[in-house]
Amino acid sequence: MVKIQLRARKIYDSKVLKAMRAVPRHMFVPLKYKENAYDDTPLPIGYGQTISQPYIVGLMTELLQVRPEGKYLEIGTGSGYQAAILAAIGASVYTIEIIPESGNQASKVINELGYKKVYYRTGDGYYGWSEESPFDGIIVTAAPDHIPKALLEQLSDQGKLVIPIRNSAGSQTLWLVEKRSGKWVLVNHGSVAFVPFIVSGGDGGESKSPVIHNI
Repeated sequence: MVKIQLRARKIYDSKVLKAMRAVPRHMFVPLKYKENAYDDTPLPIGYGQTISQPYIVGLMTELLQVRPEGKYLEIGTGSGYQAAILAAIGASVYTIEIIPESGNQASKVINELGYKKVYYRTGDGYYGWSEESPFDGIIVTAAPDHIPKALLEQLSDQGKLVIPIRNSAGSQTLWLVEKRSGKWVLVNHGSVAFVPFIVSGGDGGESKSPVIHNI
């Protein structure tokens, strides 16, 4: 998986590669998909969610430039695999999941694997986790139609946000967002396919006003 799906596609961060070798991906997928756990594809995990393709997990993690002593927020715990990768690098991870059953299962697996610095919350990730901010990085594993303002506000001065955004036609783009010389800069990292971002009372936050336009 690491050699063919990550290194061959120019994922070179040694911390990311080491973590993805160490974390047993098959522990985060349903029993009927375990033989496919290391395939180059996302897999269903129930509740309308998926575990992301290994390459996408590696790419998003590398874009964050994770520091072992850093503090990171994940919006959308899902299977728990992405949180485990961050924890395996040594980071403190704060992860939010809106579907209680999914979050509970993820926390069970992560605890069984012995990752200690992972903190869980069930709820709406649209507003982040303000009392634990600022974060060195925020990773979003579902696609809203804009960037939630609260997430930008909860980044440290050098923090990075990695987020998929869907446009009005339904296609999605992965963006790295960071502040440079006092201005937000967005870097396009290609087309992706994530489940819709769920907010309380809605399916993707369409009632919210976009924070950064024309992305």
